[in-house]
Amino acid sequence: MDMQSPNQSNLRPGIRRRLLWGAIFLMATSSIGPAFLTQTTVFTEQFAANFAFAILASLIIDVGAQLNIWRILSVSGKRGQDVANMVLPGLGSLIAILIVIGGLAFNIGNVAGAGLGLNVLFGISPVTGAVIAGILAIIVFSLKDAGKAMDIVTQFLGIVMLVMVGYVMVTTSPPAGDALVKAIAPDHYGTLLLPMITLVGGTVGGYITFAGGHRLIDAGVTGKENVSFVSRAANLGILTTGVMRVILFLAVLGVVTAGHQLDQKNPAASVFQIALGDIGYKVFGIVLFSAALTSVIGSAYTSVSFLRSFHRSIVTYHNWIIIAFILFSTIIFALVGKPVTILIIVGALNALILPLTLGAILLASRNRKIIGDYHHPTWMIAFGAVAVLVTLIASWFSLQEIAKLWTG
Repeated sequence: MDMQSPNQSNLRPGIRRRLLWGAIFLMATSSIGPAFLTQTTVFTEQFAANFAFAILASLIIDVGAQLNIWRILSVSGKRGQDVANMVLPGLGSLIAILIVIGGLAFNIGNVAGAGLGLNVLFGISPVTGAVIAGILAIIVFSLKDAGKAMDIVTQFLGIVMLVMVGYVMVTTSPPAGDALVKAIAPDHYGTLLLPMITLVGGTVGGYITFAGGHRLIDAGVTGKENVSFVSRAANLGILTTGVMRVILFLAVLGVVTAGHQLDQKNPAASVFQIALGDIGYKVFGIVLFSAALTSVIGSAYTSVSFLRSFHRSIVTYHNWIIIAFILFSTIIFALVGKPVTILIIVGALNALILPLTLGAILLASRNRKIIGDYHHPTWMIAFGAVAVLVTLIASWFSLQEIAKLWTG
């Protein structure tokens, strides 16, 4: 990785711009994976325009989580697990273990999604496609300047996804006005708890919350002098994810409100096929592959960054361990597979980690040993506290829904 000096305030504009958009797209594309496409499609078909409320609520929670976490990590110059261990000895290690497990579960789904994307495009078997995708991700981390390569790949594929899904949305002519109304006043609030917590899990749950923050720390963007830069990156990351979520939601909404039935075996693919015909199916293959490959990269990079504190050899062989992480995920998929229901359940379970990680960060925001003389805004702490409370309550209720989904 491109480790730099601790103070990046004097970096050339071009490098700062790459780091900014690199962190933004690493976080955004980490959350825009196969589970993202599946969850959004399934829930939109189930709740129609009412799903807009879950999207809006999850985005508000996302902002509260990201701003707090990115700023505290950057100011302290420490990764999430190190900050948590300073708040309560052993807490960071527990969080690291939970995040690595969650990241591995998601990465198996990501590898599977990449394989399915290549299957759609070229007709090769999903397993063969997964192996090819795994090799491509490994190549990124085998390069001398892996950090720069990661930034370029995630930005390029992220833009490809936004453009293609945006085009599909326009062709389906969704009832945007109805969705706007339901975003504020849905028919039933209670039934949207599981969708909301699942979206939170998919966009800032588990490792995803720390993807951009850890990327900036690895590049040396730390200290309170970089707070405005970090805040901008966090906000734009959430905005990018939100735009993708909204345009995908509207694309699906346009299809289902027109009376079309989605294929339950591959609901997201059927949206593209209904909207654009056979060409749409190929477009879906490109979107799925792009979403999956960038998520493989983001998941592996961020999950392994949580292991760096366990032993100095992990720092020395960081890229090799990332490669092993990707390789292991690919092998597991080849042996086990990854059905739709499990992707949704893992997304919801991933959100259960958020109250723990964000709670630790909020406590750290008032610890001078961690943040020095930096003053973290009180309104931001309150915002984060609301996010913790909402996710705790929603998680409790969603556990019951997850049980029903699993048994059903």
